[in-house]
Amino acid sequence: MLTGLALAVLAGGCWALGAQPRGWWPLLPVGVAVLTVALHGQALRRRLIVGVVTGLVFYGSTLGWLTDFALVGYVGITVVESLMLAMAVGLVPTAGHGRWAGGWWALPAGLAVLDAAQTRFPFNGFPLPALVHSQVDGPFAWAAPIGGSLLVTAAAAAAGVGLAAIVLTAGRARLTVVGAAVLVAGLPPLVGAVVRTEPAGTLDTAVVQGGGPRGLRAVFTDPQNTTDRQFAVAEQITGTPDVVLLPETVISVDGSVAGSAGDARAAGLARSLDAAVVVGVVERQGPGFRNAAVLWSPDGRISGRYEKEHRVPFGEYLPARDLLERLTDLTALVPRDAIPGQGIAVLESSSGTLGVVISYEVLFADRVREAVLAGGEVVLVPTNAASYVTEDVPAIEVAGARMRALEFGRAVVQSAPTGYSVVVDPDGTVVSRSPLGDAALLRETVPLRTGLTPYAHTGDAPTFGLAVLALLIGPLRLRIGRAVR
Repeated sequence: MLTGLALAVLAGGCWALGAQPRGWWPLLPVGVAVLTVALHGQALRRRLIVGVVTGLVFYGSTLGWLTDFALVGYVGITVVESLMLAMAVGLVPTAGHGRWAGGWWALPAGLAVLDAAQTRFPFNGFPLPALVHSQVDGPFAWAAPIGGSLLVTAAAAAAGVGLAAIVLTAGRARLTVVGAAVLVAGLPPLVGAVVRTEPAGTLDTAVVQGGGPRGLRAVFTDPQNTTDRQFAVAEQITGTPDVVLLPETVISVDGSVAGSAGDARAAGLARSLDAAVVVGVVERQGPGFRNAAVLWSPDGRISGRYEKEHRVPFGEYLPARDLLERLTDLTALVPRDAIPGQGIAVLESSSGTLGVVISYEVLFADRVREAVLAGGEVVLVPTNAASYVTEDVPAIEVAGARMRALEFGRAVVQSAPTGYSVVVDPDGTVVSRSPLGDAALLRETVPLRTGLTPYAHTGDAPTFGLAVLALLIGPLRLRIGRAVR
């Protein structure tokens, strides 16, 4: 068992080193190979222990940024996600007799199920970090337009299982497993190469980053300073861009933004540039607030808005607020809960249909899928990661933006007050990225796209269904084998 625990620590360490902001993609398959060896032939109890240890190393190493907010949150999330990983590997039947040893080769399916679960639990989804974020620069990312991030994770893990098969099997069984792994790992680039969306013109886009201090919660800053810094950069824009994107929470008002000083300032910018201007707006309403991306048309009128639907737990709302008010001081950091938005994630502009998601939502493919299915030809992401001291969360957001670009064949344009602001082509390539903390103005001609990738048509359902089927094959095969003896 000590050997298994040592291998679990090694597997979790590989995944942690591969995670953002490093993004060393080969370490995910290597970690899967090590984990496969650790799980091989083990009974359920030991598999669960190995999974927990792997998770504690992986999540404990990559969620350290949470300690800047609440130590109890860091411990709680680390434990919950470690238990989720344990359950995922526990679903993989690795004990048994014979050359297949019960179905250990189904570990990629278990990890795909884990990725799916993280987008839904806890707190309606908390995919930080997700295994797939390490893969945006790897060869398996080309599975994204076919089966989304679940298929990317499964393909990378299949390569790891193939490595493990060299150690765990021999003869024809080795050739079968390694051959299958090579096929699964090699197929996505070939298939992905023929998956294309259609060009629909270009968009002259200006992306604003006002700069400023990092590591400060919004309750400890003057919102007017944020507004002034962002507009100071926006007022340096020359010419007539099609769209100007400012970050999340640039304008903060009591009540509606319409008729406010922020409205007048954004309208003046739109008129002076003869451009559509999208600005992140916070509207305080009673005990809560609305987090919206608001569109000003070139004539200065408010012509569209999208309100954030997927809120950040412990950032934009407190789960079980009544209980936490008695146990912690988190309510001082999050005095108001965001009101969940409704409506479709697009803005209709004079330059076409703009898909839009806000900040944390870029980590959820279903939010971007909604935008693309509604006709979004590009995806805008106003965000705000200024509360984080390290680059971990900004780097994860960039990885999420790149994965969404690959999945849906759309350019993704992200604006953050202190970075990273980024422009990503539909193939996931980073065209331009700002530094952290500094003021920056990105000006890029962004390709517009129409048409749907296979993943945009289907979402996660087919890949998730295949993953569940793969997990069932091993137990069914063993049960059938016992029945015919």
